[in-house]
Amino acid sequence: MPKKMHLAWFMNFTPDEWREPFGQGGNPWDGRFYMEMAQTLERACFDYIMIEDKLMVPQTYGGSRDFALKNAMMVPKHDPAPLATAMGMVTSRLGIVATMSTMAYPPFLLARLCSTIDSLTRGRFGWNIVTSAEDLAAKNFNMDKLPLRETRYEMAEEYMEVVNKLFDSWDKDAVVLDREKGIYVDPSKVRTIDHVGKHYQVRGPLNTVPSPQHRPIYVQAGASPRGRDFAARFADSIISVASGVAEMKAFRDDIRARAAKAGRDPDEIKVLFCITPTLGETEFEAQEKYKRQMSSEYFITDTLASISAITEIDFSQFDLDKPLPEKLVTNGESGSLDKFQQWGSGKTLRELVVSGGGGLVSSVELIGTPDQVAERMGEVMEEVGGDGFLVTTPVLRVSRRYLAEVADGLVPALQKRGLARTSYAHELLRDNLREF
Repeated sequence: MPKKMHLAWFMNFTPDEWREPFGQGGNPWDGRFYMEMAQTLERACFDYIMIEDKLMVPQTYGGSRDFALKNAMMVPKHDPAPLATAMGMVTSRLGIVATMSTMAYPPFLLARLCSTIDSLTRGRFGWNIVTSAEDLAAKNFNMDKLPLRETRYEMAEEYMEVVNKLFDSWDKDAVVLDREKGIYVDPSKVRTIDHVGKHYQVRGPLNTVPSPQHRPIYVQAGASPRGRDFAARFADSIISVASGVAEMKAFRDDIRARAAKAGRDPDEIKVLFCITPTLGETEFEAQEKYKRQMSSEYFITDTLASISAITEIDFSQFDLDKPLPEKLVTNGESGSLDKFQQWGSGKTLRELVVSGGGGLVSSVELIGTPDQVAERMGEVMEEVGGDGFLVTTPVLRVSRRYLAEVADGLVPALQKRGLARTSYAHELLRDNLREF
């Protein structure tokens, strides 16, 4: 029997696909479109949907906010936590993962929020752990600029220690609800954590009841060596963008080795690789659709604005038809920058953008009919060894048309090959992730 793959979707609470003929209009702020999206993905038996987030209005590309605002690139962007709750309330099995920054949330507040949403979603909530990588975001939180990346990871490691202590500050059976004795919570099963560290001081305990999962699942996207160590130590699911099958396999093997070194069972960590499949009724139709997308007047600038925002490097200053002048470095998202610039490839900046469906979110080229793409996904996973894919679009915009192509075209093609589940076996997100 073929090995089943896990499927997830990567999106954000920004305007949907609003420019295209089959777009949704760009006004999704009541959440209904995204709630329907969650229901569609649950029908297709996805493991989870993940909501990305940023905490600033970009102004790196072109040196001002103008491009970002005019083109709705990473702004407006609404808070993922309420949307995660709303999506969870209209589904019953799909996992809902929200991005929240260790820079922006005090540990107690984040742990309390996670516990609350996990209860509201009946054990299907996940936290995508980020430290934030933009100085513009830092300026919104009483800082002039971000700490250095190494310091951010040091702080994040202590942060995880604190939130884990907070989740464990109530025993799972602390709520006894004994009406005869008049006892709601057994006081002996709740305790302070009294954490005093280098960066955080938290007394505890949490003031929420233990949630169905006791703690949310943790999702992480560490790409640097320090980031991989962090992800291998804490994450239940790791998301990654690779450049081809060999790099995908090398990344997963490396994560599993780091997890084993940290004393974890590598099988408890599911590595999902970002893909942007282009689907058509025929291979020719899919190829033509891909060419149209790549040649769109907006595609190049939208992608460059996106990479500029997360690396804080203004790519508008470089000639589109020449290679980048030098290997660039950043205190922002270094993994995304390294993936994008492909230093030494000799490609022009325009070619870097087009490469891999944008060079940012496509790990392997997938263009064709649902059957062709499903077959290729199965071949890739067999070579990589697991664990699955994270479906998205080059600039994270989505339409009902694309959702239908994946949910009603690609997923059935995977299911008939035994490559994807046809029903959920468990209620909790963590259990569905560990099912295979």
